[in-house]
Amino acid sequence: MSFRGMPRARSFSAPSRRALISRETLNVDGLQVTVLRKNNRNMYLRIKPPYGAVEVTAPARMSERTIIDFVRDRREWIDDALHKMAVARSRTFASADVDPSVPSPSIAAAGAEVSAARETDAENSAAGFTWNEQYVEKARRSIEQRIPALVEKWTPIIGRSPSKITVRAMTSRWGSCTPKTSRIRLNLQLGLMDPKFLEYVLVHEMTHLWEHGHGAGFQARMSDALPEWKELRRELNRCTIFEVPQTRS
Repeated sequence: MSFRGMPRARSFSAPSRRALISRETLNVDGLQVTVLRKNNRNMYLRIKPPYGAVEVTAPARMSERTIIDFVRDRREWIDDALHKMAVARSRTFASADVDPSVPSPSIAAAGAEVSAARETDAENSAAGFTWNEQYVEKARRSIEQRIPALVEKWTPIIGRSPSKITVRAMTSRWGSCTPKTSRIRLNLQLGLMDPKFLEYVLVHEMTHLWEHGHGAGFQARMSDALPEWKELRRELNRCTIFEVPQTRS
């Protein structure tokens, strides 16, 4: 299950699949930019979530001045993208129902709006979140503890149940389903977030046991089972996925 609202890498032209010749770092007016040189004709720029790494792919013989001007010409777009990613990071764990040991810098009192100053603090604080062994174990344990009750609750409502549920680190999805085998996979990060998102994603994937796509049939079943599902989807779209670093044995 992928979501449209999450900030993702964007480019101004199609990425090249040519072999990398060199990698360098430029400082453009205080902005750190990674430059990848390849044997291609065009130059393109992308902002990589979740932390907003700025990356430019350029032809091997492109001058440094041309690359700097390329970045400067797009600075307004870059700043806007970086801001959106920072806000998404700050919202990800912003709930009173999140484990207090997990960074949740933008929690606000019920019904109150977060001030502009506090939002800025939240953006800066959330940027420091990184996965570690304790968070991985906490997230996995949280999901495993909640799943049995959730499956028991939703199976009679949806009318089908998964044959197996696995938890894994994902980079671009909150969950996925294989209807043929009735297997469901859930993003590990859901174990650190507001419990309502885990429930929503599970219901979403269980509904796929009936409907493979996201057409009218799927939406009708979701509305019958979970009337507020569209609002939950919107909220989740405004969060971001923090990639779990791969470890080598």
